[in-house]
Amino acid sequence: MVFRYPKIYPILDASILPLTGRPQFLSKLGSALTKAGVRLLEFRNKVDSTADLIKQSIALREAMPSDKVKLILDDREDLVLEVGFDGVHLDEVDVTPGEGRWLLGPEKIIGTFGGSESLLPGVFTEPANYFAIGPVFETRTKQTTKKPIGVEGVRKLRMQAGYGLVLSAAGGITFETAQAVLDAGVNMVAVSEAIFHTSDPAAEFRRWKDQFG
Repeated sequence: MVFRYPKIYPILDASILPLTGRPQFLSKLGSALTKAGVRLLEFRNKVDSTADLIKQSIALREAMPSDKVKLILDDREDLVLEVGFDGVHLDEVDVTPGEGRWLLGPEKIIGTFGGSESLLPGVFTEPANYFAIGPVFETRTKQTTKKPIGVEGVRKLRMQAGYGLVLSAAGGITFETAQAVLDAGVNMVAVSEAIFHTSDPAAEFRRWKDQFG
């Protein structure tokens, strides 16, 4: 069965995790997000040790069963199979999508950076399932030197890419701006702070899902 990408793509960054009891926290949060209807989620942790990342990822996987949620691990293609995730997101400084595909096989989801002010040369020849563009607006959850491209920048990249590829826009997207970004032609909006920096991320996700589908 072909996976249908949702309009809202939550990115769970380690910055929201408590100092202790992280696997337990992720287990509770993951269960709530699954009940709220999350179907695709990226887990991004660039700060903890590999051993801790494995424990956290396994806790998240157990709370978000593979038949309900596709879990994407940021950067660490080497751990995807070990923790039972469904794919990996690879940025420009990581291994190439081709290398990731060779390691993970044809069934795993691979996301990669597609471009900011313009598309990366030849990026759509890479064996990736979706391509991230942006930042659309200023963002505080991911360090970047790239300038925000705005809604018109999103529209421009969609026109350059054509309409047969899955594009995910990221960077400072809020509940108030999400519809304009979707209307500019992307398949998904990737959201971190606007969902997870709230008192109840699961309830907030449900609000987004009810509004945008």
